Amino acid sequence: MVKIKPFAAIRPPKQYAAEVASRPYDVLNSVEAKAEATERSLLHIIKPEIDFDPIADEHSQEVYDKAVENFKRWQAEGWLCQDEEEYYYVYAQTMEGRTQYGLAMCCHYEDYRSGAIKKHELTRPDKEEDRMIHVRNQQANIEPVFFAYPDDEEVNAIVAEVVKGEPEYAFTAADGFGHQLWVIRDRKTNDRLTELFAAIPALYVADGHHRTAAAARVGAECEGKNPNHTGEEEYCYFLAVTFPASQLKIIDYNRVVKDLNGLTPEELIAKLEESFIVEKKGVEEYRPTALHNFAMYLEGAWYSLTAKEGTYNDADPIGVLDVTVLSDLVLDKVLDIKDLRTSKRIDFVGGIRGLGELKRRVDSGEMKVAFALYPVSMQQLINIADTGNIMPPKTTWFEPKLRSGVVIHSFAE
Repeated sequence: MVKIKPFAAIRPPKQYAAEVASRPYDVLNSVEAKAEATERSLLHIIKPEIDFDPIADEHSQEVYDKAVENFKRWQAEGWLCQDEEEYYYVYAQTMEGRTQYGLAMCCHYEDYRSGAIKKHELTRPDKEEDRMIHVRNQQANIEPVFFAYPDDEEVNAIVAEVVKGEPEYAFTAADGFGHQLWVIRDRKTNDRLTELFAAIPALYVADGHHRTAAAARVGAECEGKNPNHTGEEEYCYFLAVTFPASQLKIIDYNRVVKDLNGLTPEELIAKLEESFIVEKKGVEEYRPTALHNFAMYLEGAWYSLTAKEGTYNDADPIGVLDVTVLSDLVLDKVLDIKDLRTSKRIDFVGGIRGLGELKRRVDSGEMKVAFALYPVSMQQLINIADTGNIMPPKTTWFEPKLRSGVVIHSFAE
């Protein structure tokens, strides 16, 4: 069972919402952020190294200090203002004609520590530490994490009723994705949502494992400093936007490899034929059509690779994943890439960039071969989280990403 609460969001006035809201800190580098940031963009707060010339080290103390300075300035200028009361908010995203409706809420850090908020990825200590510093310094969760919840008919009905009203914000970002926000001001509705989520068995981290872990660690840190800790303090809570699992779509997360491990293209195909049915498809882009079917781009041509019966284990939550099948049968067995986290011979390409990006990187000579995978399903993610397993690196890519700055949660006293 999970514990959530409404919160008094710090957010932009309606006229500034589209400009303040930005892409998340981890989907663009500092140079891209500097080019993209307009005067009021939240990028000045979440990637403040862009305010230095030349761009500063993002982990330096002056950059951390600049983030705090900018957050205070945005509030002083009236570009960010805090709601007077605590609310839940409906945040909708539209991509390619499909809309998903999430609830912006505060989740309790004890649920992460107990496992009621379930993860499916490992986190890196250095990235956790960086996010911790930001949360600790700002005394705020500037960027939300992206959670999923098992569908609940009454929650979905409440959301459906709320979105019949006029949204507080409605804008289309530069990438063409639409964003809308509704404030749930009715107190009974807010109370009912809290009750309903108390009966939901678990929440699932979809995107934002490092931010979730960092927020939980800051909560525990604040607890340790407070001899009168009750568990109801604002620092016990962190910001999430939580979507019904049925509305979420995971897109493919693909691989490109720099060399063929000393093999010729013909030798590579011969070795692949031991585990796969290999079909040459020609120059037209080929996209995997089902689980255990892969696309390969090699020397100007696309291939279909279908794993043979007996080479995978559909009864195992990890073994059924195509990232596991590809890693075991191709990357490890044929190309001798043992550790996806540390190998310099492999790179990962989010499916949002399209199959054309795989072709481009191979045709340029930067890479020798590319593999496209069939996307993981939400049910596979839930099965892995429920069984306490961890997905291999770079398995899931959620799109659209949450816009940062639509709502912010402060736990400053």
